[in-house]
Amino acid sequence: MHNFFTQQENRRENVFIIEGGDVNHIKNVLRMKEGEKLLVSCDGQSHLCAIKAIFESSVECEILEENYIDSSLNIKLYLFQGLPKSDKMEFIIQKAVELGAEGIYGVEMENCVVKLDSKKKASKLTRWQEIAKSAAKQCKRSFIPEVYPILSYDEAIKEASKLDVFLVPFESKNGMKDTKEALLKIKKGSSVGILIGAEGGFSESEIKKAEAAGANIISLGKRILRCETAAVASLCMCMLYAETELCDD
Repeated sequence: MHNFFTQQENRRENVFIIEGGDVNHIKNVLRMKEGEKLLVSCDGQSHLCAIKAIFESSVECEILEENYIDSSLNIKLYLFQGLPKSDKMEFIIQKAVELGAEGIYGVEMENCVVKLDSKKKASKLTRWQEIAKSAAKQCKRSFIPEVYPILSYDEAIKEASKLDVFLVPFESKNGMKDTKEALLKIKKGSSVGILIGAEGGFSESEIKKAEAAGANIISLGKRILRCETAAVASLCMCMLYAETELCDD
């Protein structure tokens, strides 16, 4: 079932009105017809709807069941990703959205190969937000996670330290024991920041700053992971913990 996003101002009693580029997608790409069912997500809730009418610049969708599906995690995950080269950030954003991240930050670090000026940062941010939107549609998220403006390392540390739990996958002293202890600090409703190094890894000074800010230095196992693999592994680990250890069942 296809998923589309709209705003509360586009609701008329029991009908959502979809406008913009999604209209062409519904009409000419998917070739959907009146009566076909779809999900319409608005303000963090996804509603089961049926197409009521298709017009030139809008599609009216009648609500069949409100709050039909809730795909949100019971924790809030934020990924702080050291900027990788080429299109790896696009892959990381896509997977972060699929795995339940609330927000994603690109982070400038000492060992980043990529150096972006302000114009390129703005262009990248626009592109990355579109990737987040596309991924949110595909995996039926009830809202579109935010891709925030790129931060310096110090800014990232400051933001991550405001969260309930701050995780940094690195060379932890006690291996997976440290990881297990850090996960136990996560409670239902917790905000969790995950800081992933760039392709060149963390510098010694960056790790010291993270530790001074209260970060939990954890392990992702005995193998050395690429930065994009480390991001996915960390998010998977937290998602699994939230949906098994923190569930109501």
